[in-house]
Amino acid sequence: MTTNQNQHAVRDGIAAGTSIGAGILLAVVGALQIFQGISAVVNDDLIVVGPEYTYQFDLTAWGWWHIVLGAIAIIIALGLIAGQTWGRVLAMIIAAISIVANFLYLPYYPWWSILIIAIDIVVIWAVATWKPHQS
Repeated sequence: MTTNQNQHAVRDGIAAGTSIGAGILLAVVGALQIFQGISAVVNDDLIVVGPEYTYQFDLTAWGWWHIVLGAIAIIIALGLIAGQTWGRVLAMIIAAISIVANFLYLPYYPWWSILIIAIDIVVIWAVATWKPHQS
């Protein structure tokens, strides 16, 4: 094996391991988004919003959005962990949607949103760089 092949093998090995980890992270993020959504739906005065925000929505609506997004993320994460092609494709799509949703959710819960955006970037990177059928 040449040095270039060794570098690709190491990178692909890290990406493959990270993809399984990304599936687990996506499942955890999905579960946490469901809990966050339930919190917003049940007690929407729990989260304090700062002054006027351009993308301001009702917290109950945000809660339902996070519940649905979280449930979809968990289903996709199971497909990703199982190594399904549809799981890989949809994982990148749901992570991108999650980035947009959490960007819009920044004024409601900024630290959580930043953390989820960072994790979603890791998920996208891991899934996009992993080439499972390469020899």
